[in-house]
Amino acid sequence: MEWHTDWGLRARMVLTMVLLFVLYLVFAGALVAYLGGGLLLMAVFIGGFSLVQYFFSDRLTLWSMGAREVSEDEYPHLHGTVGRLAQGADLPKPAVAVVDSRVPNAFATGRSKNSAVVCVTTGLLDTLNDEELDGVLAHELAHVKHRDMAVMTIASFLSTIAFVIVRWGWLFGGGRERNQNSAPIWVAIVVSLVVWVVSYLLIRALSRYREYAADRGGALISGNPAALASALLKIDGRMDRVPTEDMREQAEMNAFFIIPLSGGTLTRLFSTHPPTEKRVERLRALEREMESRASA
Repeated sequence: MEWHTDWGLRARMVLTMVLLFVLYLVFAGALVAYLGGGLLLMAVFIGGFSLVQYFFSDRLTLWSMGAREVSEDEYPHLHGTVGRLAQGADLPKPAVAVVDSRVPNAFATGRSKNSAVVCVTTGLLDTLNDEELDGVLAHELAHVKHRDMAVMTIASFLSTIAFVIVRWGWLFGGGRERNQNSAPIWVAIVVSLVVWVVSYLLIRALSRYREYAADRGGALISGNPAALASALLKIDGRMDRVPTEDMREQAEMNAFFIIPLSGGTLTRLFSTHPPTEKRVERLRALEREMESRASA
């Protein structure tokens, strides 16, 4: 496998983290101004939550999805496929988890290569053939190899906290007297809104690029871009037949899935993923490139 570092992805991850760090400082300053207690207390508070999110992100993600790690005895073929592809990608074999869901999808989580977990739904296993499953699992292993999972986890944390304050911050202003001292709560909410919108857009811009990068990386790992393209089209086509309740339950994981769960014009505009058609087009171009090199 001819693997090259995706410097475009790395540059975008660094830029996203720098911009989010600046937002983090503004956000923390606004909260300190309203809540009081000094910068040290706020740093300990936010830092503590960040560390919990970073070190336990994989467990929290699996728990939120209702996923469970499975043994080789339970899913020998799945474990064998993940192990074979991981060896070809020069990666430690990640843990394997399964979600009992009719939604055909997959994701990878974990803060590093050594703590990674690759998870698939039972709907995906029922939908794809072996070659297509190879392509999807290779795509998830490409996320592991690119180390973009930790960046997405950290970035999503700040956005989530800001959104909570935007949505519920007004409740914390009721206990103050109705005078000039009550103004800072609205300042905190406005700052939180700005932080949430900017981080929301940054995360989605990074997420769209990282999907292209994982598609290319997955095609290189599996050696079969056509199989991954076929899997993407098949998964996308099945989404319309998945019950709405199942889609709603898992929509919060869109940024981590191989195919997003919702549609609509506005959703596509701010989507975590590029259009499936464009992803397939790039994979077919990569297939022609690989065939050309093989015949040269």
